[in-house]
Amino acid sequence: MKNRIIHLLLNLGVLWCSACATVVPPPSNPFLEPEIKGSATSEVAPAVSQEYTLLTNATVWLGTGEVLEKAFLLFDGTIRSVSPARPDSVPEGTTEMDVNGAIVTPGLIDTHSHLGVYPRPSARSHRDGNEATHPNTAGVWAEHSVWPQDPGIELALQGGVTTLHILPGSANLFGGRGVTMHNRPARGARAMVLKGAPATLKMACGENPKRVYGGKGRGPSTRMGNIHGQRQAFLDAQAHQRNNQKKTSKTLKRDLKMETLVGVLEGRILPQIHCYRADDMLAMLQLSDEFGFQIRSFHHATEAFKIADILAERDVSVSTWADWWGFKMEAYDAVMANAGIVHAAGGRAIIHSDSAVGIQRLNQEAAKALREGRAGGLSLTEQDALQWITRNAAWALGIDDQVGTIEEGKRADLVIWSTNPFSVYAAPQRVFIDGVPLHVHGESAPPWSDFSLGQGGEE
Repeated sequence: MKNRIIHLLLNLGVLWCSACATVVPPPSNPFLEPEIKGSATSEVAPAVSQEYTLLTNATVWLGTGEVLEKAFLLFDGTIRSVSPARPDSVPEGTTEMDVNGAIVTPGLIDTHSHLGVYPRPSARSHRDGNEATHPNTAGVWAEHSVWPQDPGIELALQGGVTTLHILPGSANLFGGRGVTMHNRPARGARAMVLKGAPATLKMACGENPKRVYGGKGRGPSTRMGNIHGQRQAFLDAQAHQRNNQKKTSKTLKRDLKMETLVGVLEGRILPQIHCYRADDMLAMLQLSDEFGFQIRSFHHATEAFKIADILAERDVSVSTWADWWGFKMEAYDAVMANAGIVHAAGGRAIIHSDSAVGIQRLNQEAAKALREGRAGGLSLTEQDALQWITRNAAWALGIDDQVGTIEEGKRADLVIWSTNPFSVYAAPQRVFIDGVPLHVHGESAPPWSDFSLGQGGEE
């Protein structure tokens, strides 16, 4: 028991130096000071590796579309070099690993997860993903519902997922802020937040809001009611923004809902919109034009193929499934080549999971989408499909300067695969986050969550 506790504390970073705790930077704008204070953490963030590793004889899929054969990859917490030639200088004490031609990719990124907010074991007391008490709950933050003890978080890591975007559910027109997290164990959710990742806002259109609130005998109960509620909310946010411009930080009246919506208007918070039908997506694009904000990604978007040219021109990414369809009317008119069509039109296609099980095989989900696109006559490569779960996903979350590709200066989030990642037989052999090997296939270690102890198996 003592050894297990020590192992757990090391995993959580508790025994790491307290001097490395997150320091909250001074605000550049006095009106943002309350928000910055509201994002401070009382927990030491997990450690970044200070030890160097050199992978040799690696087949490196960079995530940029390029492949390096028999390459050398040097990293600590940061990627220091990746090249067909051995680095001129290798720090003393570097651990060298000959991976014998194995494929190395960036860590996978899931843009749509509810792990932690709908955790296992499934129980009513764990259902913390939808604050379905008002159509506009833009002031709530998903991170305040994330339970780090969810066993699904570790299972996602074992599938090669190093970054996950955890969202509120889609009951509301404005569901609240999403949070981008590094898939590393911590005692509290905030210590898992990927430093530097912008906040996001979960919005929803179509069937869900009108069903939830129409079922309660209140609005919205129609699609026109949805758009009315969203337009009015942004009108109110504009008024709040104008009023605050006339005030100082001492006289500022805080409104958590308005702070989020103003963040969207000012481009600091990235809208992520649950939307299936093409006409609904067009309506949301018109709304964004009216109020001058940029939609970052449509989620699910099963009819994105109908407006792929418009989405590409507007630089709006599409976070979709490989093959989910038909479970409700707005998901009925789907095609399995959806992601491939978006990609072929020049858009940013992304494969997401929206599932505690699907996230464990995100590579295979991308493989299915690749297969269907090719079956539809599209010229697609494995390197295209890799970007659907790495580079494009990082862009949608505003973190492509940190992760999503294997490039010098980026975080050392890496996966070494047993075989081609798009094979049904592929499994991550090693998964690194910030250069720390958090999963090594075949090595036993106590699970992150007490709720996995003694369960005897994994999904």
